[in-house]
Amino acid sequence: MTGARGARLVQRVSSTRAFALIAPHVVPVLDRAVHRLTRGRVLLSARMLPGLVLTVPGARTGRPRATPLACMPEGELEGAWILVGSNFGRPGHPAWTANLLARGGEAVVNWRGRDIPVRATLLEGEERARVWEAALAFWPPYAAYQRRVERQIRLFRLERR
Repeated sequence: MTGARGARLVQRVSSTRAFALIAPHVVPVLDRAVHRLTRGRVLLSARMLPGLVLTVPGARTGRPRATPLACMPEGELEGAWILVGSNFGRPGHPAWTANLLARGGEAVVNWRGRDIPVRATLLEGEERARVWEAALAFWPPYAAYQRRVERQIRLFRLERR
């Protein structure tokens, strides 16, 4: 199977409701385990999409919460990333988005084995619309996720502090 055909197959599978039911219980667990075992050098899901590990204090507990996420790097300097709060097309916003909002966007990302302090901004209005179009071009299954939910999927820009 060629790279492009393989990517299309993965996109089709990840757009399904079955994937939305199973993936949230499997993908993050595998990602966290491999990331820990390789001391931050490998993130399995990043074999298909760029990925990082976002660490932000929990909104209620204040304890650090590490979440492996797909990301869309912005710019040439590896200093900004877009995060899509798709939650695999499930109804509620993912917890990490609430944590970012509760903590004023202060967080740390582990990008390619390096911890980088960042500030997250929730995108809105025209800027959100522009970035959403770029996200759809980057990973078309986001459109299927949005069709399945009534909420507007949150988009964040993370920039180095």
